Amino acid sequence: MKILGKTDIGRVRSTNQDCYCAGEHDSGMIWAVVCDGMGGHAGGNIASSTAAKVLSDNINLKYKKNMSSRSVKNLLLTSISAANVNVYDMAKLNDELDGMGTTAVAAIIVKNVAHIINVGDSRAYVLNDSGITQVTKDHSLVQQMIDYGKLTAQEAKTHPHRNIITNAVGIHEDIQADYFELDMCEGDILLMCTDGLTNNVSDEEIYGLVKDNQSCDFIEKLVERANENGGSDNITVVAVTA
Repeated sequence: MKILGKTDIGRVRSTNQDCYCAGEHDSGMIWAVVCDGMGGHAGGNIASSTAAKVLSDNINLKYKKNMSSRSVKNLLLTSISAANVNVYDMAKLNDELDGMGTTAVAAIIVKNVAHIINVGDSRAYVLNDSGITQVTKDHSLVQQMIDYGKLTAQEAKTHPHRNIITNAVGIHEDIQADYFELDMCEGDILLMCTDGLTNNVSDEEIYGLVKDNQSCDFIEKLVERANENGGSDNITVVAVTA
């Protein structure tokens, strides 16, 4: 498997509050974490970097070769809980960090099975010859409105409240994360990203850029297109190719 990753400040923000980590475990397992912080310049940076580090450290320390799918799921859920406690406690101990939080999407890929968790509106997609499929579901106000039939997916793309999320790491004492498990075939690409990409580049554009640039670094092309289309936020993309 091949891992690619890039983060970019974009064209509007003065700081980059996104953070990602990715790598390969000694056992051959692949892992990746993408976070998008919020809560002021300092708070957002601290929240995202803290969550990414705790998640990464937990995964690397506690993953064991030949773990069952249930054990991998539990590892991801306990790791996101640990990240939540760390960010939440830091915010409570420092008034300047009050209210900080971060999205998180994390994956463990082992034996061609991807185990994925998410909190917030950072996403995971799978791309293959059949097209692009969004795996995760946003924890956001507009997604709730879509679920209730008050908004269409197309309307959500330009809704003024599209950046309001309903779940984040570090905001509450306890956290609920979504979990997904899927098989990856040879040539499949697991793509994880912050909303700096998805708010500026459509799913169709993402798919086209990836398929047209697989011989080179398509991550660069995705970030370039997000900036060409406005670069309204920090942009982070991580891809794992089976």
